[in-house]
Amino acid sequence: MTIALTGNDLTFEQMHVVVALDEKVSLARASVERMNASRAVVDQLVASGKTAYGINTGFGKLASVRISQEQVRQLQVNLVRSHACGVGAPLSRAETRGMILLRANALAKGLSGVRPLVVETLCAMLNAGVHPVIPSQGSVGASGDLAPLAHLAQVVIGEGQAEYQGKILSGADSLKLAGISPVALEAKEGLSLLNGTQAMLSLLGISLYRADVLVDTADVAAALSLDALRGSPGAFDPRIMQARAYAGAARTARNLAHLNEGSTIRESHRSSDKDPRVQDAYSLRCTPQVHGAVRDSLLQARAMAQVELNSATDNPLVFVRENGEGDIVSGGNFHGQPLAMAADQIAIAIATLGGIAERRIEQMTNPLTSMLPAF
Repeated sequence: MTIALTGNDLTFEQMHVVVALDEKVSLARASVERMNASRAVVDQLVASGKTAYGINTGFGKLASVRISQEQVRQLQVNLVRSHACGVGAPLSRAETRGMILLRANALAKGLSGVRPLVVETLCAMLNAGVHPVIPSQGSVGASGDLAPLAHLAQVVIGEGQAEYQGKILSGADSLKLAGISPVALEAKEGLSLLNGTQAMLSLLGISLYRADVLVDTADVAAALSLDALRGSPGAFDPRIMQARAYAGAARTARNLAHLNEGSTIRESHRSSDKDPRVQDAYSLRCTPQVHGAVRDSLLQARAMAQVELNSATDNPLVFVRENGEGDIVSGGNFHGQPLAMAADQIAIAIATLGGIAERRIEQMTNPLTSMLPAF
């Protein structure tokens, strides 16, 4: 069924079905009301002639340069064009779909001051399979994913390139074939499309999904190695896990005990008097401690990414008061540091899985430790 975006309750499970299974999305009605309210604050500011960063000023070092009301729309288009300067191989289909979904959800929060039309167009692109061609290199990180998101925004306004039904077309042609009208950007809308962390978060979310599958698979591989090496399940005794109560270690220990339950190889080892070993090598005996640390680390990274999943990450943000008036406040929610640290944590975790797997392989292929034929 269609997933309604509110900016407040998107889950990684929903992200997966949209990215990998082409689930449909829409903009929630409550979000339309919030977006209209914040948009009214932006329109009032433009009409009043007051100054607000990115709405009627230049950007970065040019923030002190005032832009006339007649040039506000052109300013947004120029911003998109000037930042669409990424290089390298394009992001994958899944990574691109993740970016579109996450940007739509962030804007649906109603703190960006853009019209609902912008999010509705992003949803239409997702549902129709219009995927912007987004170079994989060029994100600033500290200022958000400006270049990748600019390439996404280009297609929203009918420029750039997109993949549609297996062909690379101009952004204008892909939208036309899909029956989607390009957006004529109003004040702040170009900036709101560019300023965010959705490229980082898309890659991170997909990596978390794959890492969860990988750590479960690593448990299965370890169980097979344990059987091949006639290892003992004693190290996975729940009492040992309770004595050092890490949740990840306990889960891996349960997995290993279950997977090796009833092993005839294990039984033959127990009844043999030819095996002098008292306990197994670290690469077997310490699997719960190592795989468990990976599980706990992935859980921490997921918790950080979950916050980002439903956050407003552009600048400035628009806060509406009960009387309909509002404040436009500059901040730094576009900074990618939380995601960068979570991504590093995932990389360390995956390398750790690889490290202990290599040690198990060495145990099995070395006749001095395996009690198996050489090689």
